[in-house]
Amino acid sequence: MDFPYLFSPIKINRMELKNRIVMTAMHLGYTPQGEVTDRLVDFYALRAQGGVGLIVVGGCPIDEMGGMVGMIGLNDDRFIPGLERLTRAVQEGGAKIAAQLYQAGRYTHSAMIGGKTPFSASAVRSRLTGETPRALDMDEIPEVQNRFAQGAVRARAAGFDAVEILGSAGYLISQFLSSVTNMREDGYGGPLENRMRFGLEVMEKVRGAVGPDYPVILRIAGNEFMKGGNTNEEAKIFAREAENIGVDLFNVTGGWHETRIPQLTMSVPRGAYVYLAQGIKSAVKTPVLASNRINDPRVGEEILRNGQADMVTMARGLLADPELPQKALQGSPERIYHCVACNQGCFDSIFRGRPATCLINPRAGREAETVGQPADPPKRILVIGGGPAGMKAACVAAERGHQVTLMEKTEQLGGQLLLNRSIPDRGELLTAVQDLKNNLRALGVEVQLGVTADQNRVRKLAPEAVVLASGARPVTPQIPGIDSPHVIQSWEVLADRKGVGTRVVVLGGNAVGLETALYLAGVGTLTPEMLHFLMVNRAESLETLTGLLNKGIKEVTVVEMESKAGKDVGLTTKWTIMAELKRLGVRILTETKAVGVVPEGLETQGKNGKSLIPADWVVVAAGSRPENILLDELQGVVSKIHVIGDAQDPRNALTAIREGLEAGLSV
Repeated sequence: MDFPYLFSPIKINRMELKNRIVMTAMHLGYTPQGEVTDRLVDFYALRAQGGVGLIVVGGCPIDEMGGMVGMIGLNDDRFIPGLERLTRAVQEGGAKIAAQLYQAGRYTHSAMIGGKTPFSASAVRSRLTGETPRALDMDEIPEVQNRFAQGAVRARAAGFDAVEILGSAGYLISQFLSSVTNMREDGYGGPLENRMRFGLEVMEKVRGAVGPDYPVILRIAGNEFMKGGNTNEEAKIFAREAENIGVDLFNVTGGWHETRIPQLTMSVPRGAYVYLAQGIKSAVKTPVLASNRINDPRVGEEILRNGQADMVTMARGLLADPELPQKALQGSPERIYHCVACNQGCFDSIFRGRPATCLINPRAGREAETVGQPADPPKRILVIGGGPAGMKAACVAAERGHQVTLMEKTEQLGGQLLLNRSIPDRGELLTAVQDLKNNLRALGVEVQLGVTADQNRVRKLAPEAVVLASGARPVTPQIPGIDSPHVIQSWEVLADRKGVGTRVVVLGGNAVGLETALYLAGVGTLTPEMLHFLMVNRAESLETLTGLLNKGIKEVTVVEMESKAGKDVGLTTKWTIMAELKRLGVRILTETKAVGVVPEGLETQGKNGKSLIPADWVVVAAGSRPENILLDELQGVVSKIHVIGDAQDPRNALTAIREGLEAGLSV
């Protein structure tokens, strides 16, 4: 497939880009002291070599009052030499590079700025930090604005091709722009004309500092998605005023960090927020960049072909596959490893104070240490198990030149990832399976399906190394009645092997348990296609349609022994799952122990004593244990055995795929 729109050049002020693909700013945590590191340079240099047109790095704090640990320093001249090394590496790789000018305002934690109180437009408590900022005095405002301009001058001196002013996501400029956080009664508060003033003056000062020929980008929220906040209509007005000042490109995103409407999880359809960029594009003549959940060149090409935007961002798409542009340009888009919006390696890691990585691409942030050396000499490698760990190990070993055979006892590859096909809004994980399958095929890996590995088969193949990725099996808790005919494992339910009745108890509030409950509670609700048809034809009232969306045909209860359910669910995904469970009427009982299964349902012991939960079926989601019996059988048959993924210890796909990479590099 050709991508004529995606790979057409574009000029932003005097900056010429070779294509319309942008890697927008991501917090990576690779610069713990603010200084550019080899890790950061290696990360971005590889993306530049992979064919992206423009890379925006950041956030880059413009002062010491509005950043967080691990960000790329731009608030002092001492950072310039390191930044020069970064810009040079990216430009030598064939891409342009911009620095994002960052000031978080009330999103700054006081602990990160030496215990000082963060500032904002007004003293409105932040739900993100739990702290209340102080309002900037009138005489302080020009000082803060000047620091944006000073940051832009440093960026230009360090060799950046452009700067981006961060005016979205609920950061400082957003806090002045929005009536949610701006309660001022002076010239910077009240009507939109006044609330825009702070941001517009920042743009004027940045433009004045860098001159008319230097590209200035504005990242803007196309809709704040905050109750009482700005919508796309106000964003259009702001964009028109910014265009008059001289902004050269609008990078349109949506939502604040406090927004309760998902922005980046896999529940968000691909390209769901392109309409926000489309709205801004209708109001300005300046180029517009569309953001959020654009992870495939086909999606990007369609957006550009339709005229909805002039450029597209694939930030996490390039985290997952640095070679995404090159693969598309060279006619092999099927070999792209797509971002699946799991958030586990990127956002969840950052919120835990760890450097970013990627479930799909465990090399991210480890580029130098994970270079696959060519196999010398090539060996015969056997991978046992076709889940994500085994498939990744096989791909990496084959990339290095080994002769690889993969044995899978079932008739399909994918392992536990395949269970996601039944779970609402989790289908993107099947993309990860397909991507690995495509690469196995392209790399010439011999895949044997429906073949159970045993000592004889392994001996006959005579591999020089075995990677044992045989996965796990579900655990059955030892309680009375657990072998009753109306008890079933969650894996069987999600694999669509057996239906359950109307009243269902899910035993276990872990990730699998909650996702099973989500699947069951959604049975009988409207699909997106049904909803579209009924709405377009006005077949039912909005109230009726809402009811059909929010209530299925099953009564679902989750029982969890711990004080909280979903402890193994990522921070940035958990709230969306819990909100969906609440919407669908799922009851979650914590600090409740299952003590027995009876024909009438599940007997439990909780804070208020014993009780019976009436149920037609009990679905068990009590965890899993390694499936690695073959390990003992192969001792003495093969000299080197690598045990990875759930076969070593049941965890998650992030760990499994990382161990697959490491096994593929070490065989």
